[in-house]
Amino acid sequence: MSLTTRTDDGWATTRFVVLGFGTAGYACADSLLQAGAEHVTVLDDRDNEALREKALILETLGADINLGEGSTAGLPADVEVVVTSPGIPPHAPLLATAVERGIPVWSEIELAWRLRDPANAAPWLCITGTNGKTTTVQMLTSILTAAGHRAVAAGNVGLPLLEAVMDPEPYDVIAVELSSYQLHFTDSMSAHSAAVLNIAPDHVDWHGSMDAYTTAKGKIYENCQVACVYNVADPATEQLVEEADVIEGCRAIGFTLGTPAISMLGLVDDLLVDRAFVEQRASSALEIASLADITPAAPHNVANALAAAALARAFGVPASAVRDGLRVFRPDAHRIATVGEVAGVNYIDDSKATNPHAAQASLLAYDPVVWIAGGQAKGATFDELVIAARERLRGVVLLGQDKVVIAEALARHAPDVPVIIVEATDTGAMETVVGEAAKLAQVGDTVLLAPGCASWDMFANYGARGDAFAEAVLRLGDN
Repeated sequence: MSLTTRTDDGWATTRFVVLGFGTAGYACADSLLQAGAEHVTVLDDRDNEALREKALILETLGADINLGEGSTAGLPADVEVVVTSPGIPPHAPLLATAVERGIPVWSEIELAWRLRDPANAAPWLCITGTNGKTTTVQMLTSILTAAGHRAVAAGNVGLPLLEAVMDPEPYDVIAVELSSYQLHFTDSMSAHSAAVLNIAPDHVDWHGSMDAYTTAKGKIYENCQVACVYNVADPATEQLVEEADVIEGCRAIGFTLGTPAISMLGLVDDLLVDRAFVEQRASSALEIASLADITPAAPHNVANALAAAALARAFGVPASAVRDGLRVFRPDAHRIATVGEVAGVNYIDDSKATNPHAAQASLLAYDPVVWIAGGQAKGATFDELVIAARERLRGVVLLGQDKVVIAEALARHAPDVPVIIVEATDTGAMETVVGEAAKLAQVGDTVLLAPGCASWDMFANYGARGDAFAEAVLRLGDN
């Protein structure tokens, strides 16, 4: 399909099918109608009052909405473009049929890129990775704002990207968080600069294999214009840069928690320094911030700050704005958040650590630590995590559906570490967990909720799990 921007005449006559009618699907259909598309069909097997209310709005604008069981059973014969919601896997029958018939399948990100107004289009600074995406995008937005730009976090966080693109008052720059789901069906995007923070097993069931997941992440670098930012500590991210087809002149920029080489950002003592975007980078580096400017200054959060700084510097942001933006930034709740101190023990909520890679990064920030973990492991293994963190573990308290998976990894690689398994699954289970952790902890220790698992077996979401932890800590302090 040759459609490139919203100024193309073809939008009116092209026949679109939007698959899925959740938040993303509604935004896609609405944006297509705003762009002048006259043939928009929405398909979703769900049917409820909330969806019907949204359907009524779009039907008045000319869309054809099909809800209820069987709505996605077949692809309309005359469809020319399918726009899919991010939660629908590529092996879904309707998407597989479209690919088989040679019909273009676009993600919401692909649609947003094509709907940009070329006369006023804001550059995209894009970020993906298994962990740290949201924090890094928010850090970047804080830095860009400190530099005086009208900036917004969009995509997989904050404002829907389509809303940012269609805003009648154009942004100066958009910090875009992208998931592997969104990148899978994205092909024409050309980011100003992009970063892959890390690669670890996740969402393999959706993509079909680890290779496919990694390939989807790497698409963020395709057609990149100025800088491809990679993690020096994660060779897979550098390999993705090497394999990407970029715009001539685009540079590879590394970030590291060590001393940076040329074309990298890194640490010298307690300073964040830039050896990539300075003229004399062969012999000198520019101070852009200090560890004291980052809250919290846990290693993986410092790495996030360096990645955000690299993208900002690629966009021309001065060092002073990097420092000022990082200094005022605070991460969202449930991301390595200090809950409080009870009897000389520090309690940290990192409920957002929903896979082993994220939990390992969190564990390596504290020593000694009583680790609270468990939930739905989503097929993940914990051997690598336990090997990396075992010397720091004072003890472990496990809960949730796949607690045995973690217990077995601990038995294999850290048999001397005390492990308490909490069988309860009711609303008071977290109070029991925190109580057991308090018994294991000594003065100066950290009790860390970094589950390494999804929360849905016991809690509505990771936020509810973190709230339960915080409430249990507060009750512990009242005793």
